[in-house]
Amino acid sequence: MQYNNFIDGQWVSGKYQPNINPSETSDVIGHYAQATSEDTDLAIEAARGAKSAWSHLSPKTRSEFIARIGDVILRQKTRLGTCLAREEGKVIAEGIGEADRAGRTFLYYADQLQQAAGEKFTSSRDRTSIHTVRKPVGAVGIITPWNFPLAIPAWKIAPALAFGNTVVFKPAALVPASAWNLAEIIAEAGLPAGVFNLVMGSGSVVGDRMAKSKALDAVSFTGSGATGKRIVQDCLDAGNKKVQAEMGGKNSLIILDDADITTAVEAVIDGAFYSSGQRCTATSRVIVTKGILEEVKTRLVDSLSTLSVGHALDPVNDIGPLASEAQLSTVLDYVRLGVEEGAEVVAGGTVCESDTPGFFMLPTLFSGGRSDMRINQEEIFGPVACLIEVDGIDEAIEIANDTDYGLCAGIISESSQAIDKFLHSVNAGMLHVNRSTALTELHVPFGGTKSSSYGPREQGTAAKDFYTTIFTVYTTTTS
Repeated sequence: MQYNNFIDGQWVSGKYQPNINPSETSDVIGHYAQATSEDTDLAIEAARGAKSAWSHLSPKTRSEFIARIGDVILRQKTRLGTCLAREEGKVIAEGIGEADRAGRTFLYYADQLQQAAGEKFTSSRDRTSIHTVRKPVGAVGIITPWNFPLAIPAWKIAPALAFGNTVVFKPAALVPASAWNLAEIIAEAGLPAGVFNLVMGSGSVVGDRMAKSKALDAVSFTGSGATGKRIVQDCLDAGNKKVQAEMGGKNSLIILDDADITTAVEAVIDGAFYSSGQRCTATSRVIVTKGILEEVKTRLVDSLSTLSVGHALDPVNDIGPLASEAQLSTVLDYVRLGVEEGAEVVAGGTVCESDTPGFFMLPTLFSGGRSDMRINQEEIFGPVACLIEVDGIDEAIEIANDTDYGLCAGIISESSQAIDKFLHSVNAGMLHVNRSTALTELHVPFGGTKSSSYGPREQGTAAKDFYTTIFTVYTTTTS
């Protein structure tokens, strides 16, 4: 079946590209239209043409549109989550959970429109009042990655539309089905033509066109660091355009001698290996004090041996495939590199057998790692973690900070003193105590430091800072 782009209220055909199931490569999910530069320009033009009327609708009316979208997503979350698992490789429970989160995200921002939009201030001058108003940025380009093909688009599109912006949405080329399903729901919600546009296609064609366009007022990007830096620079070169970029992480979990070992092991398993480690918040550096290192390693190896890797649609499996053959190849290259650098594979490290042709890999644990190894400095984006031995909290913090990234970090400890030192000293945007680094919630700010993020935070009320501009109004009465 063929699926088209959505531009200015119309479904638009193009050259089609197959979408392959990574759990079963003989399964073609569909054929998806690839937008051209000209298609992208038309979508941007449509968004610009629709932004004035959309922004002047009452917040109540926009809220009703956004809530309608969220309600439909929640009603259809099993269908949407199953499709997500089929095309991206998350196990089906995670796929349905992601669809549920996407629906709740739209409902959250529908509710946000019922809240006060500005602030009032006192003035030092007689008969003068001061207040602020927030106005939408305008036409916004949204570029999303393949690892969360419903949740990340939702947490960008929902606030963009809710706060009065129009949208040109470019999903990752690897996962067009989930994006198309979301676009269909948005289209059927009855938004005016041009308010929401879907342009599927390659980053080198569609993404670059959006970043370099002077007609877009803002671009929100999530993806790799190299691509993100190029997008940011292109946006800045294009003139007065807001840009926001989330660009990955190399996240550490510190485990101290006083840690509850069961809590620590569960946090590593969840953070490093579920979703095949294909999360920017995934744990990849497991920093453990020497007094408990051997016990932690043994418990982790035992736990990994119980995990079932296989077809994402089979509910007995804990972990599905990597999202693509290219991603599997990249991760296996890092495993070979880790061995060359002197680390020891104590679990996994290879592809695994399956009843269907797919991109399956055993969850992999290294021991004997050093912070300066490439496997501990570069984002692998796969089910790979490395144990690093330290003497205590000070060395652990030094290693946790020894990376260009600063998205997440965590600590497992019962010591309030150690936890306090961790919270004050680790340079990461999201800090976790006695839990997995991969756990986030939709109503709080999301983002990092250093090379992980550029621009305002995403999610929660922080989304207003990117999708709106503050204007200050001074009013003096004349009588």
